[in-house]
Amino acid sequence: MAAIKLQAELRTGAGKNRANKIRREGFIPAVVYGKEEKTEHIKVDQKEFNKVYRTAGITTMIDLELDGKVLPVLIKEVQIHPFKNQFLHADFQKIKMDETIRLTIPITIVGKDNIRQKEGVLVQQLDEIEIECLPKYIPQSTEVDVSDIDFNKPVLVSDLNIFGDENITIFREADDVIATLVETAGAEAEEEEDVEEVDASDVPVVGKEEEE
Repeated sequence: MAAIKLQAELRTGAGKNRANKIRREGFIPAVVYGKEEKTEHIKVDQKEFNKVYRTAGITTMIDLELDGKVLPVLIKEVQIHPFKNQFLHADFQKIKMDETIRLTIPITIVGKDNIRQKEGVLVQQLDEIEIECLPKYIPQSTEVDVSDIDFNKPVLVSDLNIFGDENITIFREADDVIATLVETAGAEAEEEEDVEEVDASDVPVVGKEEEE
């Protein structure tokens, strides 16, 4: 996969009015920081950032081009307008390729089609997980296959496709539950109907009329 690039410019001034002016000009106010490094106040083009965020999310490294330098970074945090679906601010974290980084990645569920035959509802209890690894080993997400899930057999952290990878540390117990299969109300009602008690006098007797 080709490197994802994003142009950035240094910005001056601070405060709400200054930030709003930057947004009106088509930019997003942002900061870039690193371990034991000075935080720099920057701005990035709104449209370009939208494209990069859709591709990279928070788990893919970006080459941030700033002031003649190329900085490997991750998008650490974003602020989004509550009504306008618009980015208001972004935080970029500088990455050192020889140092591990701790981050949270999403959990992707696969194999859902097989659940339809089991008359149950999948309840996902974990949708992300915290890991630590060198930058070159960062996965965009981790998958778990729920094909074999059953009412008494939940899917666990130990079922993740990254579990056991010696390059990745997972900050969860192996037996922590990711998803369970819950019986649907319809199936429960059907069971209740099967065992419903019926008064003997209400049961028709075949051949009764003939005997009378």
